[in-house]
Amino acid sequence: MNNEEQIVYGRHIKANGSTKKVNPKNGSTFTLTELQEIVGGYIELIYFDTNIMVVNEEGKLNKLPINEKATDMYIDSFGDRGAIVGDVIICPLVMIE
Repeated sequence: MNNEEQIVYGRHIKANGSTKKVNPKNGSTFTLTELQEIVGGYIELIYFDTNIMVVNEEGKLNKLPINEKATDMYIDSFGDRGAIVGDVIICPLVMIE
């Protein structure tokens, strides 16, 4: 992430633009089930420096709406014009089980 801030919690970025802080149920790491519930399906991981973005692996196939905030973050980091769709979660790498 460009000018990446150190995130000490998960950030759920919904496709509608709203965001909220989320923490793992066990207080330290998100389980696969928790991540799948947040993104609404199978997960795909996008690695940033010390953080990770978890997206719905089948989001484009399922025609989920574009997530403008997540897409902007992706473009800022990778310079790619690809779109991120659906709800995502961003958290430190150490928070993924």
